[in-house]
Amino acid sequence: MTPYGNYGHALLTSGAARTPDQVALTYCGEQSFTYDELNRLVNRRAHALLAAGVRPGQRVAALLNETLRVAEVYLAQAKIGAITAALNPYWPVETLRAVVASSGCTAFVHDATVAHVVEEIRPSLPEITTWISAEDLDSGEEGEPPLGAFFDDPLALYYTSGTTGLPKPVVHTHASSLATAQIWLDVPRAPGSVFGTGAIIWGIGFPAIVGPALYAGMRLVLEQDWGPANFLKVVPREKVTHVSQIPSFYAALLGDSAHEPVDLSSIRVIMLGGEPLTASLLARIKQRLPEAGVYSYYGQTEAPYTCMGRVDDGSTPLGSSGRARTGCAVAVTDPSGARVVDTIGEINLAGPHRMSGYDLLPDRTAEVLRGEWYVGGDLGTVSADGVLRVLGRREDAILKGGVWTQPAAVEEAATALDPVAEAGAVGIGDGRILLAVVPRAGQTLDSSKLSLELADTLPPHQRPDVIVVAESLPHAEDASGGPGKLLRREIREKYQHLVD
Repeated sequence: MTPYGNYGHALLTSGAARTPDQVALTYCGEQSFTYDELNRLVNRRAHALLAAGVRPGQRVAALLNETLRVAEVYLAQAKIGAITAALNPYWPVETLRAVVASSGCTAFVHDATVAHVVEEIRPSLPEITTWISAEDLDSGEEGEPPLGAFFDDPLALYYTSGTTGLPKPVVHTHASSLATAQIWLDVPRAPGSVFGTGAIIWGIGFPAIVGPALYAGMRLVLEQDWGPANFLKVVPREKVTHVSQIPSFYAALLGDSAHEPVDLSSIRVIMLGGEPLTASLLARIKQRLPEAGVYSYYGQTEAPYTCMGRVDDGSTPLGSSGRARTGCAVAVTDPSGARVVDTIGEINLAGPHRMSGYDLLPDRTAEVLRGEWYVGGDLGTVSADGVLRVLGRREDAILKGGVWTQPAAVEEAATALDPVAEAGAVGIGDGRILLAVVPRAGQTLDSSKLSLELADTLPPHQRPDVIVVAESLPHAEDASGGPGKLLRREIREKYQHLVD
C-alpha cells in the first residue's frame, strides 16, 4: 500500500522530503517550524497516541481550540489511522455531550483551554475509556509511525452547523480529504506564498484550510484570533499573501477606519464564500487592496470548495461562484431530477472530495446522495458554460406579491448605498420583507429616506416593508475573531414584532 494514500503522509511527510528546510508553519508570531521539524513533531504526537492505546480505526473525539494543537493532533491521528471526531469548542455543553455520546468514540483528546468543559461532561460519558491531554502527548520517537489507514478508509467526522437539530456527522475519507487539499492548485501562488488563518481550523476548516496550505507547500500562519484587529497586525508582520474568509469580514474590516494606515499590500489572493459578495463590497475591497485577486467559492461541509472563480477581473461574473474546480462537477436539476441550464433548481455537487455519507444516518444519507451527486438543499442556476450562481437556501427564499426572491438581492441593493455597511433581509408573515441595516462608521441612516431610495432601485416584490437601523447584525460564532455567517433567523426573531 503506497504511503501517499494516507492523508498525514501525503500532506506533511512528503513536504518534509521535498523541502525539509522550508518553513511550514508559524504560530502566533512566536514559533516557527520547517516541514521537517513539523513532521517530526507530529510523529512524536503519533507515537504518544499509540502508547496511550489508540489504534487504527478507533474513533477519537478531539476537543481542541489551540490552533497548533489542532494541527498536531489531527495530522498525528491521520497517520496512525485513528478516526477523528472533530468537535466544535463553541458548542453548548449539552450539544457536545450528545454528539460525543452518539459518535462511537472510545477515546477523547483535549487541550488545556477546554479542561473545565471536559471535567463537566466526563462523568456522563462512560463509553469514553481513554482521556488524553494534548499537553501530555509527547514521545521521544521522531521516526515515522506505522501508517494505519489509506484512501477510502474514514479519516474524520466533521460536523454540520446543526441549525435544525443536532449537528450531523459528515464522514470524509483520506481520499476525499486529499482531493479537497488540491484547492490551491487552481489558484495562483508563488514560492514563498503565505496563508493566514485563525482558530476556525477545527472541523471542516482543517481539510479546507490547513490541508491545502501544506499540500501546496505554502507557509501556514496560524493565529488564535483572526478578527479585524489582529488581522491588521498579522498581515504586515507575516507578509500574508493568501486568505479565505466570508464577505462579512470585509464589511467589518473596511467599515472601521483602523485599517487605513496599515500596510496590507502583501495580500494577493482573497477567497470569499459562505454568503453573497455584493458589488458594492467588492468595489470597497478592490479600492483598498487593488493588487489582490478576489475569488468566490462555493461548497458545503459535505463537498468543500466545489466551485470557484475570480470575480474582480471579469473572468467570472460577480454574483456567481465560478465553475467546478479541477476534478469536480456541478449541475442544477429541476423537481423531476432532470438537468437544467439557466433555470432555477437544486444544486448538485460531485467529485472525489465529496463525503462518503452521514455517520450512522442511512436515511439522511440517502436523501442527499443521489448516485455520484450530493444534493444539499441550495438553489441556483448553471449557465451553458458551467458558471454556478447560488441563490441561497430554499428556506431563506421570500415570497412577496406571488414572486420568489432571495434575501441577497435586497441586501445588495441596500449595501450599494454609501452609508450602509451591512444589511440583512428576511421574509416576515404573509409576504412582507424586513430589512435590518448597519451604518458605516461615522455615518447615520434614516429608515424613511432609505426606503425611498430602495424604491427607486428595487421592483415591488423586493422592496422592504420595514427597515430597522441596528448597531450590528447577528452572526454565527466561528472562532475566527471576526463575524461568522449572517444569522437571518435571529433577525426575524428580534424584529418581527415590528411587522406583526
